[in-house]
Amino acid sequence: MATTTPSRRGVPDRAAKARSGAGAGARTGARARGLARAGRGRGGAGPRKDRLSVQNLPGWMFSTPFLALFLTFMAVPIVATFVMSFTDFGLPNVADPFSAEFTGLQNYTRLFGDERFLTALFNTFYFVVVGVPLTVGAGLFAAVLLNRGVGRLRTFFRVGFYAPVVTSIVAVAVVWRFVLDPADGLISGLAAEVGLHSPDFLGSKLLAMPSLIVMAVWRNLGTAMVLFLAGLQGIPTEVREAARLDGASVWQEFRRITVPLLRPTMLYVSVMTTIGFLNVFEEPFVMTEGGPDNATLTVSLDMYEQGFKFFHMGYASAMAYVLFTVILAVTLLQLRLLKDKTR
Repeated sequence: MATTTPSRRGVPDRAAKARSGAGAGARTGARARGLARAGRGRGGAGPRKDRLSVQNLPGWMFSTPFLALFLTFMAVPIVATFVMSFTDFGLPNVADPFSAEFTGLQNYTRLFGDERFLTALFNTFYFVVVGVPLTVGAGLFAAVLLNRGVGRLRTFFRVGFYAPVVTSIVAVAVVWRFVLDPADGLISGLAAEVGLHSPDFLGSKLLAMPSLIVMAVWRNLGTAMVLFLAGLQGIPTEVREAARLDGASVWQEFRRITVPLLRPTMLYVSVMTTIGFLNVFEEPFVMTEGGPDNATLTVSLDMYEQGFKFFHMGYASAMAYVLFTVILAVTLLQLRLLKDKTR
């Protein structure tokens, strides 16, 4: 009886299948081990978070005093002022704040029919439109002179220009009152020496606001100068030397190199100076008390008088948020106009 011999081609086929099965089993085992390790990793996320929390604890402990002060004296009053701007909150409601009546947008609509507030708003814009360019320009001019034209006494002049910034506004007001006094002031004395009559700077509706602007520019000049000095010293000297080798004049170097490279600093100085001038309060409060005939009345001064002199707290709160909106809009406009130029 004849016997059949197994085919030789079947043996390699069965071996290949056995090897593929073993490889699949190995891959399955590796995948299972990977999932097990991932499971252990997820299981260890809790201790890791606990370690991070313990590491962050000293930072939170050091931040707690600031956060407590910020919430107590900043965040809570800001929210309370916003709520009060929609009420008729006044002196009778101090003992029981919840007795104030909700008036909706009445305070805001009343503002834009109030001639006193509109005068204060106009005076504030006048103060900003004239004072900010003068402060920025004078600060840049002083910075360029100190950076290039002054050698040995550079530190002395820096301190001299910056001294008014750190001087009390009361002391500054006393000095400027003496300078501008029409009877015994410094300017009237100098004018009398040459046979001229000194005007009443603070008593004239025409000259009162320009006098305050001059004082504000003198007082804030130092801050702009220091910032511009930092920006000028950050300009590479190689750029200036290359411009001189190309035959650029001093004016061309300033216009084509210094000003473009100073645009980020100029943007910062302009924004910060504008915000400060929109909040102007000390100068008219100490020097003129808003007079003569509301010629130097500003929004901040009017807000102070409405809130703490006439005790119209809700109305003053509405003024505060209108001023905040104006500051935000002007700041965003400045950033929009100068942002592309600083890139």
